[in-house]
Amino acid sequence: MFIDLPDSTTTDADVAGWYDQQRAAWGYLPNYAPAFATRPDVAAAWHHLNVSIRGGMERRRFEVATLGAARALGSTYCTAAHSKFLRDICGDEPTMRAIAADEPLDATDLEVMAFAAKLARCASSVSADDIERLRSVGLSDEDVADVVFAAAARAFFATVLDGLGVQADAELAETFDPALREQLTVGRPFAT
Repeated sequence: MFIDLPDSTTTDADVAGWYDQQRAAWGYLPNYAPAFATRPDVAAAWHHLNVSIRGGMERRRFEVATLGAARALGSTYCTAAHSKFLRDICGDEPTMRAIAADEPLDATDLEVMAFAAKLARCASSVSADDIERLRSVGLSDEDVADVVFAAAARAFFATVLDGLGVQADAELAETFDPALREQLTVGRPFAT
């Protein structure tokens, strides 16, 4: 990380709570957690926003949209984490591997990924035609809004991590075979 942060054993109650929450979710303290040590209020707001967005849409679509944005932003951390979630939580290893290898996807996933990537790169370039393409593969206007929320939230989180020089966890890297790890490295390398 590019900035110096307090040791995890010398944090105040709010930061300690954030760390405990992250350890419980991951089984270890992920590298991104200390990035929020100076602003536990932002960590809490991020957590609430992310859970709200994810909880309001179908989980698999959330992961596909998040991966579209994360890859476009060059966020190895978010790409790896959400690849793991697509594989492990959604039970969709074939799609996870296809995304990592830039292989063909079904029409809906392809449109969601492309739209989320375009939104993450330059939201002002999104046009009514982009929305129509999503509608043409079965997304409702509510679904479209959810994809926008997921991609926009990922832009915030990925930008914070990369802006502070946070590397994806070595523990996360170990959940993928070497070839897949290489495919998921779309920006900063994994921590060693």
